[in-house]
Amino acid sequence: MMHSELFLDVRYYETDQMGIVHHSNYIRYFECGRTDMLRKLGLPIEKIEQTGVMLPVVSVECRYKVPARLGDTLKVVCIIDEVPRARLVIRNEIYNQNDMLVCEGDVVLGFIDASTRRPVRCPAALVDFFEKHLND
Repeated sequence: MMHSELFLDVRYYETDQMGIVHHSNYIRYFECGRTDMLRKLGLPIEKIEQTGVMLPVVSVECRYKVPARLGDTLKVVCIIDEVPRARLVIRNEIYNQNDMLVCEGDVVLGFIDASTRRPVRCPAALVDFFEKHLND
């Protein structure tokens, strides 16, 4: 299992008039966590794209538990449990500063050839990378 944590402060513009984080922002938090995780692993998204492969979002699922509010500090947890083949699944959990689960969900990324925009399987070098890190 690969695991990463990122801390974010809720900003005013992410909230509604009641001071509660708008539901669409959790998907952005998932992306911040995913990007941070790959960077920490030494595999920033730009490096992946330089190999001629892009990772579009195929699906997102988000289950809301308790609202996050203006002034909260959120912990965005990203988890990869399996080596990608045709898709990369990232589990996400977001906690507030009181360690309450705010939301959880999954992001599924596909692999496409950057020049043809056609689906491809995960490149062998990436499979090797994830196998190495998942077995550490």
